[in-house]
Amino acid sequence: MQALSAPIRLLMALSLAQTQLLKRVEGGLSLHGISFSEFLVMYRLSRAPELTLRRVELAQGVGLTASGVTRLLLPMEKNHLVEKQQNARDARVSLVKLTETGARVLEEALGSLTLGAEEALQDMAATEQTQLLDLLEKLLHASQPMGKLF
Repeated sequence: MQALSAPIRLLMALSLAQTQLLKRVEGGLSLHGISFSEFLVMYRLSRAPELTLRRVELAQGVGLTASGVTRLLLPMEKNHLVEKQQNARDARVSLVKLTETGARVLEEALGSLTLGAEEALQDMAATEQTQLLDLLEKLLHASQPMGKLF
């Protein structure tokens, strides 16, 4: 078997690093009853005008398919973190809005996530973290231009 190329090794390393980092921080988020994916959804909504996005925009913003974000939103709706809204101009467009409860849970979870992320990345200097973020943003923009990530 031939040796793996550098791009393939990089993809594998990124995937493994993501898995390990998420395992380390998800425990803190579970205290608030949410997953990292749910955190991402609520964060995206918190930055949107009127705390509302179309499901398709939300899916793109968190890296999920439209059906994946729909499945993720069902328990979030039951827990009153988000709510469905109708588009006044087009009934076919499905909107999602962050609720007051969702905004409160997001704010509380952000503290836990911050602590978890700082602990998980404690062996990496702040300048290294910034450099890695810049490189990842460059990689993401090359594959799908979308403006500033966060």
